[in-house]
Amino acid sequence: MPDKAAVQSDPNFSESERDAVYRCIHTRRDVRGQFLPDAIPDDVLLRLLRAAHHAPSVGFMQPWDFIVVRDRAVREKVHAAFSRATEEAARMFPDERRAAYQRLKLEGILESPVNICITCDRARTGTVVLGRTHQPEMDLFSAVCAVQNLWLAARAENIGVGWVSIAHYDDLRAALGIPADIQPIAYLCLGKVSHFFEKPELENAGWLPRMPLEQLTWFDQWHRQPEGEALLDKIKGE
Repeated sequence: MPDKAAVQSDPNFSESERDAVYRCIHTRRDVRGQFLPDAIPDDVLLRLLRAAHHAPSVGFMQPWDFIVVRDRAVREKVHAAFSRATEEAARMFPDERRAAYQRLKLEGILESPVNICITCDRARTGTVVLGRTHQPEMDLFSAVCAVQNLWLAARAENIGVGWVSIAHYDDLRAALGIPADIQPIAYLCLGKVSHFFEKPELENAGWLPRMPLEQLTWFDQWHRQPEGEALLDKIKGE
């Protein structure tokens, strides 16, 4: 039997608590252009960082660091890195797609009051890590879990988050003084917003649709959907 002191005293969620979690997941959005200039109170920012720090991690190695970026000059360096990268990215798309890409608002680096860069220290607990012995990228995935924790906590706080991935890692390292052996994972823009969109912005813009769940769910084997599978029938009936 586990030590009673090590067991959660109230492990069950009420129905309203459960529904709040799902609402948070389904209404989370990648925010680009709705940021307000209002500052994020320190107590709220601390709650977000604590939520990120309580993400699951392989071997409990906790490979993340959090760089809170408020300085305008630093954010301008990151914005310059984004601008260079987005020009490169535009040239990768065919002409029609390129025009659609260039119309999109893809960051809020300067408009948002706070940026956070989440990194991964791949050597934090040594070269042999429990759970990473055969899947060495698990530390990277752990850091991404910290991103998701922060994002969902931010939505619950009515704070918008936008992930800026259009930048070279070395440009982020240079702008933020990140050592060469530390892997940047996510550069996030945070702030209060004027509104959250009903659907993801790229879906609204017609970039891509949301794929039906029944096209992505298989049973027991890759691409296997047995006839009469009750769960599949429920998915299709949604």
